[in-house]
Amino acid sequence: MIVFRKSEEAEKGISAIRKSGKKIGFVPTMGALHQGHLSLVEHSKKENDFNIVSIFVNPTQFNNSTDLEKYPRTEEADLKLLEEIGCDAVFIPTVDEIYPNGSHSEKFDFNGLELQMEGKFRPGHFDGVGTVVKRLFEIVKPDNAYFGEKDFQQLRIIQQLVKSEKLNVRIVPVPIKREKDGLAMSSRNLRLTEEMRDEAPVIYKILKESKDYFKNHSVKETEKFAKKLFDKTALKLEYFEIADEETLESAQEKPDSKHLRAFVAAFAGDIRLIDNLRIK
Repeated sequence: MIVFRKSEEAEKGISAIRKSGKKIGFVPTMGALHQGHLSLVEHSKKENDFNIVSIFVNPTQFNNSTDLEKYPRTEEADLKLLEEIGCDAVFIPTVDEIYPNGSHSEKFDFNGLELQMEGKFRPGHFDGVGTVVKRLFEIVKPDNAYFGEKDFQQLRIIQQLVKSEKLNVRIVPVPIKREKDGLAMSSRNLRLTEEMRDEAPVIYKILKESKDYFKNHSVKETEKFAKKLFDKTALKLEYFEIADEETLESAQEKPDSKHLRAFVAAFAGDIRLIDNLRIK
């Protein structure tokens, strides 16, 4: 497995592989890898000849400097996992490699997708995501890039980025990978206390109960139902919202032709967890 640490060497190495006619698959990550990340790599391996993962904790997408400092960094373990599943290359740049002119975000127009849900609570977050993903795509120039549906809003933002910036890459969504108890896999789960780790699977439980409830109730009734369920838990709900999968705008009714998804952000102690589930 090749390890690139410099943007220039990554560009040169990947360019040579591309010229040999190989199709390139790419999985951008912030490290602290788990089975969810590895499922992205497995999807990539099925569709591409050469597979590369990036590990980079992107400072411009963090609203909270403490969260950035505490974000788990497990490079040695990450490399071992990637080698074991047959990843071909890893790109581990420094902040200076990605942001040679300082850690600043570009400003993007994501067609309103950035104004919903996470955007309301994390101003500037998606500009940071767009900036780093665009930069990584410029370096790697993949044919296909793989993103998990746990960060569904981020996935839609990146699809819009590719469209508006006319980037020549296919974005492939990959279903959420869950623990046996239903908790969506996340690097942040490593920071949960034992008590909160036991409580956190209730998020998925409430999503599933809300999906059942939604069959015979309105959007607003279902949102109210879910919020009452969260009130009975040890978690602090930030939002529970049913939204259109395409626009991410809050749904007002049950349109026949549209897919709707329930989105959750909740605090387990001081750890913020997100999850979602298609409910129509």
